[in-house]
Amino acid sequence: MENTETREQSVDTDPMYDNREVVTDAEAEMEREQTADNMSENGAPETAKSAETAGTRNAGDGALSDVERQWQDKYLRLVAEFDNYRKRTLKEKMDLVASGGEDVIKSLLGVMDDIDRALVAMSQTDDIESVRKGIELIHQKLLDTLHAKGVQEIEAIGSELDTDLHEAVAKFPVEDDKKGKIIDVVQKGYKLKDKVVRYAKVVVGE
Repeated sequence: MENTETREQSVDTDPMYDNREVVTDAEAEMEREQTADNMSENGAPETAKSAETAGTRNAGDGALSDVERQWQDKYLRLVAEFDNYRKRTLKEKMDLVASGGEDVIKSLLGVMDDIDRALVAMSQTDDIESVRKGIELIHQKLLDTLHAKGVQEIEAIGSELDTDLHEAVAKFPVEDDKKGKIIDVVQKGYKLKDKVVRYAKVVVGE
């Protein structure tokens, strides 16, 4: 009877949870091994792919460097050509301005000669009428010279005030039909072709 009780007690005191823990640990170990195998199988191709991509990138970097050098050479040549063009056009512009000024001066020298002769004639005669006609001829010659160079007088008297052409220096009370219009010119204005070189100073009716 004692042996039987001893066997029963031995069976009752056997820790059954130990077997469950061993099974659990074995399953966990199998999962870790399977995961490691999967990583090994998947990792090799990824590594090879990464190496291939890196090699392609390196090869591409070399090609881009050649292209960049070509573009750099083109850029430097373009900058040099543009600098030469800028210097050339600047010189041509300066020459044009100088020659244009010289041309205008030459055209005015004839008018200057007429003024000199008129001054001599005024000192040697008392005929005021002939002196007046001489001055009128010189004035007309000067106007013709300026017109030939593209200079035109700005129309003012009787016109509406145009701030793009006129500069109002005074206002004067007038009849209703003249209000807002120019009634007098203090200083004539001139345009060189389409550009105003001097605004006309005018008196406006109000």
